Amino acid sequence: MFDIQNFPTELAERSNHALLNGILRGVEREALRVKPDGSLSLSPHPKELGSALCHPLITTDFSESLLEFITPPSHRRDELFEKLGHIQCFTLQQFSNELLWAMSMPCALPNESDIPVAHYGDSHNGMMKTIYRLGLGQRYGRSMQTVAGLHYNFSLPPAFWAHFHNKENSSLRLDRYRDQRYFSLIRNFRRHYWLLVLLFGASPAMDNSFAAGRQHTLDALNDGQSLYRPWATSLRMGDLGYQSSAQDELFVCYNKKNTYIETLTQAILKPHSAYKDLPIQESSGEYQQLSQGLLQIENEFYSSIRPKRSAKPGETALTALHRRGVEYIEVRCLDVDPFEPLGITPEQSAFIDTFLLWCALADSPESSLEETRLISENHSKIVNEGRKPGLKLKHPEAGNIDAKEWALALIQAMQPAAELLDQANESHDFASALKSQRAVIEDLSLSPSAKLLSKLQGGLSFIELGLEQSRHNLAELESRALCEGQAARFNTMANDSHAAQAKLERKSKGEFSAFLADYYKQYEKLLS
Repeated sequence: MFDIQNFPTELAERSNHALLNGILRGVEREALRVKPDGSLSLSPHPKELGSALCHPLITTDFSESLLEFITPPSHRRDELFEKLGHIQCFTLQQFSNELLWAMSMPCALPNESDIPVAHYGDSHNGMMKTIYRLGLGQRYGRSMQTVAGLHYNFSLPPAFWAHFHNKENSSLRLDRYRDQRYFSLIRNFRRHYWLLVLLFGASPAMDNSFAAGRQHTLDALNDGQSLYRPWATSLRMGDLGYQSSAQDELFVCYNKKNTYIETLTQAILKPHSAYKDLPIQESSGEYQQLSQGLLQIENEFYSSIRPKRSAKPGETALTALHRRGVEYIEVRCLDVDPFEPLGITPEQSAFIDTFLLWCALADSPESSLEETRLISENHSKIVNEGRKPGLKLKHPEAGNIDAKEWALALIQAMQPAAELLDQANESHDFASALKSQRAVIEDLSLSPSAKLLSKLQGGLSFIELGLEQSRHNLAELESRALCEGQAARFNTMANDSHAAQAKLERKSKGEFSAFLADYYKQYEKLLS
């Protein structure tokens, strides 16, 4: 059912190893700054970390309190984890009385209005980023924006695509062939990413402050201080997490690059009924959102995976994708691993690499609206009751199928991809990662979501467990002290980023409204 047709055995040849050991990967890890009592830090982004607008490695997401660490892309996984460790070690050294929250679901939250929105200065670019976040807060509430995730960036080397372009004797231009194959990967990912949520989901519970004033069907623990679902894997990816009911009506077509761009652009430009009553500007002139579209910009689309292309200054992400095609893909369905100081393990990285390579090599028919509904239904089941014994999912060909049976079949299908990666990298890491996760599927009590829930059921509240794990991770990272040269480089980057922001602010001339109108004209051109 899941075998790769015409499996490319030539990739095992030594002369072709560079096609696989040239994979680039990167991590974007989010983490809240919290006080020692487990409440949200309300202080501004630490100046010592640099400019959140211009620093290449350390920024903020929705809130001033929500840090985001970005590794440069790397061919070597050991280098990737070394860099991620350095970024977090430097960050912690700048704290005086704060912790990095270990969990994906947030710490104890204040009132919605007290959650600080990230501020990026007075340049047009910085104002746009802040207004976009104000719009998110207006549309979905600020609490939802404090949820932390981990994004995994992945690209196959140009020679990989050139090899298959020649092998298939494709009549397409190489760049268009590459785009086509990346979208094939994306469709396969969407069909099967529930497996990643099952294995790596780590948010089966939350503090009751996150659900304050919201309807839910969660069970209570610790006299109501903590809320949970007994078989949940990732509430972060569920209805109470980083999702949007308004976007349920949006069918984004992943069959071709052009259809993907067109459907998202229409969602940006067409005013949406739910947001028409929310003004773009108040009578005072203060902006409340960037637009009244279903999406203010493409980043507002809450997807499990995105095709990406690095944008030039002032260029929209969709314009960059239209002009220069897919550069890499961004996996967005991963929880932060609370039991790992860096938020992700090398073994998890090896498994994801294997899964993505399998998605790239396996047959990938075009998707339909009906399949999209099926994917959504399977996702909801895995998020809310993924560890439930006997859980059934819907397979497009086999109908109702046991989730465990399907998961094991996928692991088996991925085995040749793991062997290819091990041969190319002269390692045993990828096959070992598959073996470890097969054991988790056989016994889901070994999964991060089950481990976390077990600790809560042992008597700790969600906040108590979060603090315990955050302090443990702090001690672990403090033992990895930066050398003097590394610290000096981070200090230089911080100073350079402040200078870059100041330069942008000096260069920003004219009215912001004109800047914003010019920005949105790029979307209009995509439909012309």
